Amino acid sequence: MPLGGGNKCGCCQKTVYFAEEVQCDGKSYHKSCFLCMVCRKNLDSTTVAVHDNEVYCKACYAKKYGPKGYGYGGGAGTLSMDRGESLGIKHEVAQPHQPTNNSNTSTFAQRFGGSEICPRCNKAVYAAEKVIGAGSSWHKTCFRCAKCGKGLESTTLADKDGEIYCKGCYAKNFGPKGFGFGQGAGALAHAQ
Repeated sequence: MPLGGGNKCGCCQKTVYFAEEVQCDGKSYHKSCFLCMVCRKNLDSTTVAVHDNEVYCKACYAKKYGPKGYGYGGGAGTLSMDRGESLGIKHEVAQPHQPTNNSNTSTFAQRFGGSEICPRCNKAVYAAEKVIGAGSSWHKTCFRCAKCGKGLESTTLADKDGEIYCKGCYAKNFGPKGFGFGQGAGALAHAQ
């Protein structure tokens, strides 16, 4: 513990004292600083998602880093023109077509391009079965929590070090710990 009585806040860099401390991903925060980087809502162990040392609420995290593609729309029959500029997402300008120098002699691969590799099973992922999440392409059947095996969707996804988890397993293994973030109804625990 640094001189002055507490750890430094991961947001404001001021001293965090025990009574106001929230811990998440190995960092301490003031309860008042533990806010989503986008919408500024208060966070807790069930609503937090961490990406590159930044904290987000699950909704903003899913919009910014969640899976995209067919079947992951904004609701029943909706068409969203939101490109995510409010979330800091920058879109690349389309480059003119350039021929590939793909050495694969398969006519199928030459016609439709090579395929990406699923991080879970290390097999090729084709467009009909592709789900994008945590910066990778996954098979729909491989898009499951690394701990419990539960099937995931954009609203139930959290990633850490390239692996994907459901909200429950992510919160249990990587979520905030400390005063007020116990493991059961009314439980108060302090993680050292």
